[in-house]
Amino acid sequence: MLVNLKINNFALVDSLELNLDNGLNVLTGETGAGKSIILDAIDMVLGGKANSRMIRTGSDRSTIEATFQINPSLSAWLAAQEIDPLEEDTLVCSREIVINKTNLRSRSRVNGVLVNLPLMSQLRSRLVEITAQGQTVNLLIAEQQRHLLDAYGGKGIGKQLTLVAQAYEATQQAKRELNKRIQSEQELLQRQDLIKFQLKDLDEAELRDEHELDELEQERDRLSHVVELQQLGNQAYKLLYEGDDDAPAGADLLGQAESCLMEMVEYDSELNPILEMVQSGLVQIVEAGQQINGYSEGLEADPERLEEIEARIRQLKSICRKYGPDLSDAIALYEQLQSELALITGGGQSIATLESAYQEALAQLTTASKQLTQLRQKAATKLEKQLVKELKPLAMDKVVFECRLIECSPTAMGADRIVFYFSPNAGEEIQPLSVIASGGEMSRFLLALKACFSGAEESYGTLIFDEIDAGVSGKVAQAIAEKLHQLGQQHQVLCVTHQPLIAAMANGHFKVEKTIIEEGSKSPGQNGNSLVDIRTVVRVKALANHQVRAEELAQITGGHSAEDAIAFAESLLTKAARYRATQGQ
Repeated sequence: MLVNLKINNFALVDSLELNLDNGLNVLTGETGAGKSIILDAIDMVLGGKANSRMIRTGSDRSTIEATFQINPSLSAWLAAQEIDPLEEDTLVCSREIVINKTNLRSRSRVNGVLVNLPLMSQLRSRLVEITAQGQTVNLLIAEQQRHLLDAYGGKGIGKQLTLVAQAYEATQQAKRELNKRIQSEQELLQRQDLIKFQLKDLDEAELRDEHELDELEQERDRLSHVVELQQLGNQAYKLLYEGDDDAPAGADLLGQAESCLMEMVEYDSELNPILEMVQSGLVQIVEAGQQINGYSEGLEADPERLEEIEARIRQLKSICRKYGPDLSDAIALYEQLQSELALITGGGQSIATLESAYQEALAQLTTASKQLTQLRQKAATKLEKQLVKELKPLAMDKVVFECRLIECSPTAMGADRIVFYFSPNAGEEIQPLSVIASGGEMSRFLLALKACFSGAEESYGTLIFDEIDAGVSGKVAQAIAEKLHQLGQQHQVLCVTHQPLIAAMANGHFKVEKTIIEEGSKSPGQNGNSLVDIRTVVRVKALANHQVRAEELAQITGGHSAEDAIAFAESLLTKAARYRATQGQ
């Protein structure tokens, strides 16, 4: 509920503060007095489109602040947006519009926290609903018409909507998995072909040991130098074991040294360690000579084996270039490719399986949507009857209204597109509400619609009507007044009206008027002229007592405060008070 509105330097308003009551509040005043400016300010503070004309001439900034009393559900929503309440049930929305030479800037705050326009738009829909002449309203939007029907249907539709939303999400998940598999199928096949080719290449290489290449290169070097190895082996054998007269062998020399040391030991036993060393060296030289001789005798040229080794080395080096750089890397890749191939060919669900899962989820969504359609159709039939009943007293006794359910593809909101069809006058073709309804008809339609909801909706929010009484009088005006009072028992209602019958019914009555003021200094300027500016401003006066209200109603009725007009106004106030008393307020 809107409890306070502060406006500074907005359009023709220099400074204004408005405290609103519960129930029905009305703004009255002459045509052009500035009543629409008040509604424009409410629209602006809740995220309406800003332009430079909204800033009062001579100012570079405009500020608007609206204070609302909120309910627990809105408090929970604000907490989810990480916006702390100033008080337990108070919400303050503010908007500042600043203009300079180059651009127009606007900042919106909620309880002092800067917010963007999308969030403000979400908040707006939870605070007020404005129905103004020439303004696009939420009711004309198909999604809003669906929301209204679902809300009218109550908890049964709400529960079914939850089931539909869950079924829709399951269907979308199944569809995503299916599409992902279909989209990746070609890539998987291409990858599978590549893996098979690489595995075939590696299989043919018969990789066994990561050291195989080193060992083969060593064997190749030996076979490639058999002659050199034999010659050098024989030479080493002669030097170690089989000398000649010109060059005795190492074994002979050590043998001679051994003989000398043995004689020396007889005289000095401390030489025994040296003797043992020489004897050990002699044994090793003899053993080395025999082994090198055996090695040399065992060497044989093997051209065929050499050719096999060189071919194998070329193969392994090719494998290393493609899958290495080392043979160990190629072996590791071979094992990795085997695992990946097994995963591709047998690790995932087939397209047929995923398609079956998707079709099953879609069938469940279709069933849930059909059940939702049945509930909506039942609610639509009831709404059609009740709305026509509510509209007839509002100068629409020939009205035709249909709430049509048009089948569409299933979504999280079901498989229905809801369209309100409307014919306000006899003989007119029934058409969508968004096409045929005029501003005044739109206001009265929403008034009747809200009357249908008044007993079922949670009591919160502010309904704003701009000249809902346009083109009506007498009994129709009285019927509108009574319906506005009825709505005021469930919601706060703010109504711009020219009808004394409606104004008399209000809990809070505000008069809007223009007045001329003087601004600036009264001292003369350089040319001797006064510097005072004559400015027009909008003022709003709360009509708090019976007498001033009667005078205003008399002005609305006859354009003057004549005795007969005052008497009529007095009777309206008395009649309205009596009606409110019978309604419990």
